[in-house]
Amino acid sequence: MEINHYEFEYGEFGDTSNVTINLRGYDILRYNNISKGTAFTIAERIRLKLSGFLPPRVKTLKEQVKTSLDIVAKKENNIEKFIYIRSLYDRNVVLAHAVIASDITQFLPIIYTPTVGLACQQYSTMFRRANGIHLFFDNIDHAEKILQNYSDQDIRVAVVTDNQGILGIGDQGAGGIPICLGKLMLYTQGAGIAPWHCLPVSLDVGTDNPDLINDPNYLGWRHKRLKGEDYDRFIEKFVIAFKKVFPKALCQWEDFSKQTAFSVRDKYLDRVISFNDDIQGTGSITLAGILAAMKSKNEAFTDQVFLIHGAGAGGVGIAEQIMTELVEQGLDEADAKQKIFTLDSKGVVTTNRDLEPYKCKFAKDPAFLPWIRTPEDNTLRNAIKHEKVTVLIGTSGRPGCFTREIVAAMADNTDRPVILPLSNPTTSAEALPQDLYDWTGGKALVATGSPFDPVSHNNRTYRIGQMNNAFVFPGVGLGIIASGATRVLPVFFSAAAHAVARFISDQDLADGILCPPLDRLREVSIAVAKEVGAEAVKAGVTGDGCAFSRFRHNNDIERLNTLIDHMIWNPVYF
Repeated sequence: MEINHYEFEYGEFGDTSNVTINLRGYDILRYNNISKGTAFTIAERIRLKLSGFLPPRVKTLKEQVKTSLDIVAKKENNIEKFIYIRSLYDRNVVLAHAVIASDITQFLPIIYTPTVGLACQQYSTMFRRANGIHLFFDNIDHAEKILQNYSDQDIRVAVVTDNQGILGIGDQGAGGIPICLGKLMLYTQGAGIAPWHCLPVSLDVGTDNPDLINDPNYLGWRHKRLKGEDYDRFIEKFVIAFKKVFPKALCQWEDFSKQTAFSVRDKYLDRVISFNDDIQGTGSITLAGILAAMKSKNEAFTDQVFLIHGAGAGGVGIAEQIMTELVEQGLDEADAKQKIFTLDSKGVVTTNRDLEPYKCKFAKDPAFLPWIRTPEDNTLRNAIKHEKVTVLIGTSGRPGCFTREIVAAMADNTDRPVILPLSNPTTSAEALPQDLYDWTGGKALVATGSPFDPVSHNNRTYRIGQMNNAFVFPGVGLGIIASGATRVLPVFFSAAAHAVARFISDQDLADGILCPPLDRLREVSIAVAKEVGAEAVKAGVTGDGCAFSRFRHNNDIERLNTLIDHMIWNPVYF
């Protein structure tokens, strides 16, 4: 294996304490993990033989950030801002993250949803520099060697996609890797996991998107998507290689589609430290918002009836998390399931249909739905009316389907209906927050999946809480890494939801706001990490050889919290 030209040194807490640079001269400027650009001091320029390769002025990081923010402000739209931030990252990792951290509320919608969806669609024409690992049919047999050749070898978390279920836009072929890049930037921004511990992976198994197949600029493997046993063998080869090269790393499955998302998650649950953010992260952040809504309206979680419009991976993941919470709060599983309805394009999902396996868990026996006399009766409005739904969640990707009539039906069931149009991107939201406020006289408890501007009602302005998975997965990842958890447990996501809900202020709850502001992302992530790590310790799934097992203290939870506080990376120069 080739020796790195630079090596990071780690302290007793697993934190990055120093870097040893074996390079000299211009080569240093070509490595984004160590380059400071114009911030190299005169002494450093002399010692590292950089004299003459940079203009004479030495800038501080603060001055570099100011210059970059001025450049961003002049960009015409968010996709141009995305391109600039990614290009900056390719030159100088510390500076890019310092820019993002200077205003996370502004930059999160640029580096992730909704702008990242456009970046996926334009990936082949926007390509500037290779990032991460691309595995496809012709090289998957060499996956182990490819992973060994990656420039960073102390990988702690990988985000892995097969590119099929990208946000609300579907199959993007090789273009899905910006999703992985964006998620990993949030692991760094939220949980302080250093960029050199992060690995983006695209499993390019082909594409069924005809626009990509026929695009002469398309950079991916130009074949129909692998299916069945061919697909399964491909994923198996990747898992074997990943486990061998990075045995203690966390693998986050990302944007797999529907049944595949559940099949891959469940198959490898015990073989690799892994979870699916679209299923479990979405379920966790949604639960956090519902818990906040219950506190806002002073009602019991177990008294609610839940309807999820959109029975894909995210929708069923939400149903799983709601059921877990209902059981935790005292219901048996059968009673919990009775309170949860999933609905797809054919109406409430029922057992008398030919269903994909993942939909079966929450399918209803039509014998207990007497209001469905004909297929035409099985509508969203009728389900809300007859089942007395109090919490309506949208994961359908059908813009505007929560109409005034639907909202009125919700308002008939409860004084303060909880309505969560969560579909991404913004253009796919099931309803506009302003309409939900107007149609219910300001009584609806609302949160969205994509960012929306504040709304005005009765001469007051309300922030719209964004149920962004970024409040969950970075902290879950850090808790797993810090504790050395060898398995990802469902209770981790319940703990994360309760941790997020505790960060919603009393004033926000009084105003019906269901999510923390994005500028508290780091605080929330650390709190989530501590709760998740504590659950790992309680469950006895912490492993040997991790920072937690090496760092000695009298109290396990206390030393875990100390460890998490110290292992956070911040974007500052060494």
